[in-house]
Amino acid sequence: MSATALAGAGALALVGAVVLVGCSVSDSSDGSDGSDGSAKDLTVSGAYIPQPVSADMAAGFLTISNPGSSQDELTSVTSDDGDITMHETKGGTMEEVSRLPVPAHGQLVFKSGANHLMFDKLKRKPEQGQTITVELHFAQSDPVVVKMPVKSATYVPKTGH
Repeated sequence: MSATALAGAGALALVGAVVLVGCSVSDSSDGSDGSDGSAKDLTVSGAYIPQPVSADMAAGFLTISNPGSSQDELTSVTSDDGDITMHETKGGTMEEVSRLPVPAHGQLVFKSGANHLMFDKLKRKPEQGQTITVELHFAQSDPVVVKMPVKSATYVPKTGH
């Protein structure tokens, strides 16, 4: 598949997720932060994947909080379930990025219509009720393992992202 076709397919999948999810906010209704890994100061909350329309592509959202006094950077996200890339959306244009800052005393938010994770070449179509495990890699902190629940395509979190 050509890079242009792949970018178009990714954009189409993201648009579908954005239309279905809308501008949303985070929900931690189960009381968990979605993280089962450890990092020096970083925590993860509100992680979820809207059930995708496509069998091999999906979008993911979460919030990384850094209460520490030093900035860190998210350098990659990996999963045994498929390829994951990080994207920014600015002015309606989606662009893949190789790293994103996690500000000191701040948050890196992945939400619909802005920073987001793109899952590609998935080994199976994520279905509501399942989880996808990802590992977040940072420039300074230890990796963090996050279990991302697959929510309904129309899921709208109550707070956060």
